[in-house]
Amino acid sequence: MDPFTLRQGDSPIILAFPHAGFSVPHEIRERLNDEGKLSRDTDWHIQHLYAGLIPGLTTITANNSRYVIDLNRDPGGNSLYPGQTTTGLIPENTFDNVPIWHEGAGPTAADTAHWLEAVHQPYHAALAAEIARIRALHGVAIVYDCHSIRSQIPWLFEGVLPDLNIGTDGGVTSAPELETAVVDIARASGHSWVLNGRFRGGWTTRHYGRPETGVHAIQMELSQISYLQTEAPIFIMDQEKAAHLRLTLGQILQKLAELAPALANR
Repeated sequence: MDPFTLRQGDSPIILAFPHAGFSVPHEIRERLNDEGKLSRDTDWHIQHLYAGLIPGLTTITANNSRYVIDLNRDPGGNSLYPGQTTTGLIPENTFDNVPIWHEGAGPTAADTAHWLEAVHQPYHAALAAEIARIRALHGVAIVYDCHSIRSQIPWLFEGVLPDLNIGTDGGVTSAPELETAVVDIARASGHSWVLNGRFRGGWTTRHYGRPETGVHAIQMELSQISYLQTEAPIFIMDQEKAAHLRLTLGQILQKLAELAPALANR
Protein backbone atom coordinates (compact mmCIF):
# COMPACT_ATOMS: atom_id res chain seq x y z
CA MET A 1 0.00 0.00 0.00
CA ASP A 2 1.17 3.53 -0.76
CA PRO A 3 2.02 5.45 2.41
CA PHE A 4 -0.36 8.28 1.53
CA THR A 5 -3.08 9.41 -0.87
CA LEU A 6 -2.57 12.77 -2.58
CA ARG A 7 -5.29 14.82 -4.26
CA GLN A 8 -4.04 18.02 -5.84
CA GLY A 9 -6.10 21.20 -5.96
CA ASP A 10 -5.54 24.84 -6.84
CA SER A 11 -6.59 26.51 -3.58
CA PRO A 12 -3.90 28.17 -1.43
CA ILE A 13 -4.85 25.71 1.34
CA ILE A 14 -3.35 22.24 1.84
CA LEU A 15 -5.11 19.87 4.21
CA ALA A 16 -2.82 17.32 5.87
CA PHE A 17 -4.19 14.20 7.57
CA PRO A 18 -1.20 12.44 9.19
CA HIS A 19 -3.27 10.27 11.54
CA ALA A 20 -6.27 9.31 9.40
CA GLY A 21 -4.88 5.92 8.33
CA PHE A 22 -5.46 2.63 10.11
CA SER A 23 -3.74 0.14 7.81
CA VAL A 24 -1.02 -1.94 9.49
CA PRO A 25 1.42 -4.09 7.47
CA HIS A 26 1.29 -7.79 8.35
CA GLU A 27 4.79 -7.80 9.80
CA ILE A 28 3.70 -5.17 12.32
CA ARG A 29 0.17 -6.44 12.98
CA GLU A 30 1.37 -9.85 14.15
CA ARG A 31 3.45 -8.11 16.84
CA LEU A 32 0.61 -5.92 18.13
CA ASN A 33 -1.56 -7.09 21.03
CA ASP A 34 -5.36 -6.88 20.98
CA GLU A 35 -5.28 -3.27 22.16
CA GLY A 36 -2.82 -2.35 19.44
CA LYS A 37 -4.98 -3.96 16.76
CA LEU A 38 -7.85 -1.61 17.70
CA SER A 39 -5.88 1.44 16.47
CA ARG A 40 -7.80 3.34 19.13
CA ASP A 41 -5.80 6.54 18.67
CA THR A 42 -6.65 6.99 14.99
CA ASP A 43 -8.12 10.37 14.01
CA TRP A 44 -11.36 8.63 13.10
CA HIS A 45 -13.22 9.83 9.97
CA ILE A 46 -11.33 13.12 9.97
CA GLN A 47 -10.81 13.15 6.19
CA HIS A 48 -14.55 12.64 5.63
CA LEU A 49 -15.37 15.47 8.02
CA TYR A 50 -13.43 17.91 5.84
CA ALA A 51 -14.43 16.47 2.46
CA GLY A 52 -15.70 19.05 -0.03
CA LEU A 53 -15.91 21.96 2.40
CA ILE A 54 -14.55 24.45 -0.13
CA PRO A 55 -13.40 23.99 -3.73
CA GLY A 56 -9.85 23.30 -4.80
CA LEU A 57 -8.31 21.93 -1.62
CA THR A 58 -5.14 19.86 -1.88
CA THR A 59 -5.25 16.92 0.52
CA ILE A 60 -2.56 14.50 1.65
CA THR A 61 -3.88 11.61 3.72
CA ALA A 62 -1.83 8.98 5.52
CA ASN A 63 -2.87 5.39 4.84
CA ASN A 64 -0.94 3.68 7.64
CA SER A 65 -1.80 3.70 11.31
CA ARG A 66 0.19 6.00 13.56
CA TYR A 67 1.22 2.79 15.34
CA VAL A 68 3.42 1.99 12.32
CA ILE A 69 5.10 5.40 12.56
CA ASP A 70 3.75 8.76 13.65
CA LEU A 71 3.93 11.27 10.81
CA ASN A 72 3.41 14.19 13.17
CA ARG A 73 6.52 13.49 15.24
CA ASP A 74 10.05 14.77 14.83
CA PRO A 75 11.94 12.16 12.76
CA GLY A 76 14.86 12.60 15.16
CA GLY A 77 12.68 11.38 18.02
CA ASN A 78 12.70 14.66 19.98
CA SER A 79 9.66 15.26 22.18
CA LEU A 80 7.13 17.85 21.04
CA TYR A 81 6.18 18.57 24.63
CA PRO A 82 9.21 18.18 26.91
CA GLY A 83 8.18 17.42 30.46
CA GLN A 84 4.68 16.32 29.45
CA THR A 85 3.42 12.84 28.70
CA THR A 86 3.16 12.03 25.01
CA THR A 87 3.67 9.16 22.59
CA GLY A 88 6.77 8.77 20.45
CA LEU A 89 7.79 8.34 16.84
CA ILE A 90 6.70 4.70 16.99
CA PRO A 91 4.29 4.52 19.93
CA GLU A 92 4.73 1.80 22.52
CA ASN A 93 1.43 2.55 24.26
CA THR A 94 -1.94 4.19 23.70
CA PHE A 95 -2.92 7.66 24.87
CA ASP A 96 -4.18 5.88 28.00
CA ASN A 97 -0.65 4.50 28.60
CA VAL A 98 -1.78 0.95 27.74
CA PRO A 99 0.84 -1.20 25.91
CA ILE A 100 0.05 -1.94 22.26
CA TRP A 101 2.76 -4.54 21.53
CA HIS A 102 3.10 -8.15 22.61
CA GLU A 103 5.67 -8.44 25.37
CA GLY A 104 9.17 -8.41 23.90
CA ALA A 105 7.87 -7.54 20.41
CA GLY A 106 8.02 -3.74 20.60
CA PRO A 107 9.63 -1.44 18.06
CA THR A 108 13.37 -1.61 17.51
CA ALA A 109 15.91 0.82 16.09
CA ALA A 110 15.72 -1.14 12.83
CA ASP A 111 11.93 -0.66 12.75
CA THR A 112 12.36 3.07 13.21
CA ALA A 113 14.92 3.33 10.43
CA HIS A 114 12.79 1.24 8.05
CA TRP A 115 9.48 3.04 8.61
CA LEU A 116 11.12 6.44 8.50
CA GLU A 117 12.38 5.60 5.02
CA ALA A 118 9.27 3.76 3.82
CA VAL A 119 6.49 5.96 5.25
CA HIS A 120 7.56 9.10 7.13
CA GLN A 121 9.99 10.49 4.57
CA PRO A 122 7.76 9.91 1.48
CA TYR A 123 4.78 11.57 3.18
CA HIS A 124 6.76 14.67 4.11
CA ALA A 125 8.55 14.81 0.77
CA ALA A 126 5.14 14.89 -0.92
CA LEU A 127 3.83 17.51 1.50
CA ALA A 128 6.91 19.70 0.94
CA ALA A 129 6.47 19.37 -2.82
CA GLU A 130 2.83 20.43 -2.58
CA ILE A 131 3.76 23.41 -0.44
CA ALA A 132 6.25 24.48 -3.11
CA ARG A 133 3.67 23.97 -5.88
CA ILE A 134 0.95 25.95 -4.11
CA ARG A 135 3.32 28.74 -3.15
CA ALA A 136 4.40 29.00 -6.80
CA LEU A 137 0.72 29.33 -7.80
CA HIS A 138 -0.34 31.84 -5.15
CA GLY A 139 2.78 33.32 -3.62
CA VAL A 140 1.66 31.78 -0.34
CA ALA A 141 0.69 28.37 1.01
CA ILE A 142 -1.43 27.61 4.09
CA VAL A 143 -0.91 24.19 5.65
CA TYR A 144 -3.94 23.27 7.74
CA ASP A 145 -3.05 20.18 9.75
CA CYS A 146 -6.17 18.17 10.56
CA HIS A 147 -6.42 16.13 13.76
CA SER A 148 -8.89 14.74 16.27
CA ILE A 149 -8.57 13.09 19.66
CA ARG A 150 -10.78 11.76 22.43
CA SER A 151 -12.07 14.48 24.72
CA GLN A 152 -11.02 12.84 27.99
CA ILE A 153 -7.57 11.26 28.30
CA PRO A 154 -6.23 11.71 31.84
CA TRP A 155 -2.74 10.45 30.92
CA LEU A 156 -2.36 13.34 28.45
CA PHE A 157 -4.40 16.17 29.98
CA GLU A 158 -6.75 17.04 32.81
CA GLY A 159 -10.48 17.56 32.39
CA VAL A 160 -12.38 17.71 29.12
CA LEU A 161 -10.79 18.98 25.93
CA PRO A 162 -12.55 21.84 24.07
CA ASP A 163 -14.18 21.04 20.73
CA LEU A 164 -11.74 23.17 18.72
CA ASN A 165 -8.06 23.24 19.69
CA ILE A 166 -6.24 25.75 17.50
CA GLY A 167 -2.45 25.52 17.36
CA THR A 168 0.06 28.02 15.97
CA ASP A 169 2.89 27.32 18.44
CA GLY A 170 2.20 30.55 20.25
CA GLY A 171 1.71 32.58 17.07
CA VAL A 172 4.99 31.49 15.47
CA THR A 173 3.69 29.39 12.58
CA SER A 174 1.13 31.68 10.93
CA ALA A 175 0.41 35.32 10.26
CA PRO A 176 -1.55 36.98 13.09
CA GLU A 177 -4.54 37.69 10.86
CA LEU A 178 -4.94 33.99 10.06
CA GLU A 179 -4.84 33.06 13.74
CA THR A 180 -7.31 35.83 14.57
CA ALA A 181 -9.68 34.77 11.82
CA VAL A 182 -9.80 31.18 13.07
CA VAL A 183 -10.35 32.32 16.65
CA ASP A 184 -13.13 34.71 15.65
CA ILE A 185 -15.01 31.98 13.81
CA ALA A 186 -14.49 29.51 16.66
CA ARG A 187 -15.76 32.07 19.18
CA ALA A 188 -18.94 32.66 17.18
CA SER A 189 -19.56 28.99 16.39
CA GLY A 190 -21.12 27.79 19.63
CA HIS A 191 -18.33 25.22 20.00
CA SER A 192 -15.90 25.36 22.89
CA TRP A 193 -12.40 26.32 21.79
CA VAL A 194 -8.87 27.20 22.89
CA LEU A 195 -5.85 28.78 21.22
CA ASN A 196 -2.46 27.17 21.86
CA GLY A 197 -3.68 25.08 24.75
CA ARG A 198 -2.59 21.49 25.36
CA PHE A 199 -2.14 21.02 21.61
CA ARG A 200 -0.34 24.04 20.20
CA GLY A 201 0.82 22.37 17.00
CA GLY A 202 2.76 19.21 16.29
CA TRP A 203 5.85 18.59 14.21
CA THR A 204 4.09 19.31 10.91
CA THR A 205 2.88 22.73 12.03
CA ARG A 206 6.16 23.71 13.64
CA HIS A 207 8.34 22.34 10.84
CA TYR A 208 6.54 23.96 7.90
CA GLY A 209 5.07 27.10 9.44
CA ARG A 210 7.46 29.86 8.36
CA PRO A 211 5.36 32.97 7.64
CA GLU A 212 8.42 34.95 6.57
CA THR A 213 8.81 32.53 3.62
CA GLY A 214 5.14 32.63 2.65
CA VAL A 215 4.27 29.31 4.31
CA HIS A 216 1.73 29.46 7.12
CA ALA A 217 0.67 26.49 9.22
CA ILE A 218 -2.21 25.95 11.64
CA GLN A 219 -3.13 22.78 13.49
CA MET A 220 -6.75 22.03 14.33
CA GLU A 221 -7.23 19.31 16.93
CA LEU A 222 -10.91 18.42 17.19
CA SER A 223 -12.49 16.75 20.17
CA GLN A 224 -13.93 13.52 18.80
CA ILE A 225 -17.08 13.79 20.89
CA SER A 226 -17.91 16.86 18.77
CA TYR A 227 -18.61 14.61 15.77
CA LEU A 228 -18.69 10.94 16.88
CA GLN A 229 -21.57 9.10 18.52
CA THR A 230 -19.18 7.84 21.18
CA GLU A 231 -15.43 7.85 21.71
CA ALA A 232 -15.23 4.07 21.88
CA PRO A 233 -15.06 1.27 19.31
CA ILE A 234 -16.37 1.20 16.69
CA PHE A 235 -16.10 5.00 16.49
CA ILE A 236 -19.20 5.83 14.45
CA MET A 237 -19.77 9.29 13.01
CA ASP A 238 -22.76 11.22 14.36
CA GLN A 239 -24.17 12.81 11.23
CA GLU A 240 -26.01 15.63 13.02
CA LYS A 241 -22.99 16.62 15.09
CA ALA A 242 -20.73 16.33 12.05
CA ALA A 243 -22.99 18.58 9.95
CA HIS A 244 -22.87 21.28 12.62
CA LEU A 245 -19.10 21.03 12.91
CA ARG A 246 -18.63 21.04 9.13
CA LEU A 247 -20.33 24.45 8.95
CA THR A 248 -17.71 25.89 11.28
CA LEU A 249 -14.80 24.17 9.55
CA GLY A 250 -16.03 25.33 6.16
CA GLN A 251 -16.22 28.92 7.39
CA ILE A 252 -12.66 28.67 8.68
CA LEU A 253 -11.25 27.31 5.43
CA GLN A 254 -13.17 29.82 3.33
CA LYS A 255 -11.87 32.72 5.41
CA LEU A 256 -8.29 31.47 5.23
CA ALA A 257 -8.57 31.22 1.44
CA GLU A 258 -9.94 34.77 1.26
CA LEU A 259 -7.03 36.12 3.32
CA ALA A 260 -4.33 34.38 1.29
CA PRO A 261 -3.98 36.95 -1.55
CA ALA A 262 -3.24 39.78 0.88
CA LEU A 263 -0.53 37.69 2.51
CA ALA A 264 1.04 36.97 -0.87
CA ASN A 265 1.15 40.67 -1.76
CA ARG A 266 3.19 41.74 1.28
